[in-house]
Amino acid sequence: MGNRTHTEVSVARQSPQRPDADEPELDDTEAPAAADEVEADRPPVNRALWDEVRIDPVEIALPAGTGFTLRAYRPARELTPTDVVERDQDDPFLARRQVVETEDDEEVVILDEEFAALSAEEDDEDDEKAEKAAKGRRKGKADDDAAEDKAESEDDDEEAEEDDEDEDEDAAGDEEVPVFLTHKGRLLLFKTPESLVSFIRSGAPNDLSQLDSWNELSERLEPADIAPLDEDTYELDLVVENLRGGHDAWDHELLIEAGEIARDLAYALRLPAVLDMLSAGSSLDDLDEALRASVNGGIGGFLGRRRLKKIGAQTASLGWRTIVGKISAVVDWRD
Repeated sequence: MGNRTHTEVSVARQSPQRPDADEPELDDTEAPAAADEVEADRPPVNRALWDEVRIDPVEIALPAGTGFTLRAYRPARELTPTDVVERDQDDPFLARRQVVETEDDEEVVILDEEFAALSAEEDDEDDEKAEKAAKGRRKGKADDDAAEDKAESEDDDEEAEEDDEDEDEDAAGDEEVPVFLTHKGRLLLFKTPESLVSFIRSGAPNDLSQLDSWNELSERLEPADIAPLDEDTYELDLVVENLRGGHDAWDHELLIEAGEIARDLAYALRLPAVLDMLSAGSSLDDLDEALRASVNGGIGGFLGRRRLKKIGAQTASLGWRTIVGKISAVVDWRD
């Protein structure tokens, strides 16, 4: 996940001209002192708790408002995905589609039974033919060593393929994936830090409670700790309008970070339609890659900017409007 780059810019103050003798000399040290005093009064954010529990506060702005939630990354094998059964039952369009699929499945089962019966008869006939052919081939052969060697080689190949599949599964299980403060397929967003802390302390069920560090967080968390870093603050409410403004108005950092949080949410909330829209090779993924290339210098940045000009602003804005709408539809707002 890309982090923003913070650059401190110091402006050298020019020496003022020497005032005339009869003009009062101005004290230009008061403004900086006041600024320093303001910075001193602002307590620094303590990140020690978040670093220990390996969970982060996140702020997400959507068309319906801005809210706070939590996010963590853990190996996939350690997590139980959020249960979306209840959420999908509440979706009339999805429920209707599931009924159609169920009816189709029943018809397919009937066809499968008929096909299986026919296939069994054909297999029996094929076995008889194969057996006769095998007997004919064995006549006149001196030995079966070559055939046995071939069979052993095939077995070795199958075992190797199975080992490769097991390794792939292990790698997938070790891959760190996002998990949010969710419950029954819905993202819990809180409008104030106080309401978020109150929920966590209440012991209410949620998908983050499966983490081994959850109890420690619930015992130590204070409202003042809910201070997301810049890289954990996302403005999805601005994405569509920014894309509509045309290529010259596109905010690269805004759009790149929107893609990051949308992918995380789509995975954690089990939104396959959003994952497909942002998958490799999709038009929105091409947009994301071009944006990332364009922020780099050199020839890569030049090529990235050229690619951006070929991407339709209307298509991109329509796609992102769909994504923001699907994410908003599974948000559970809490005061």
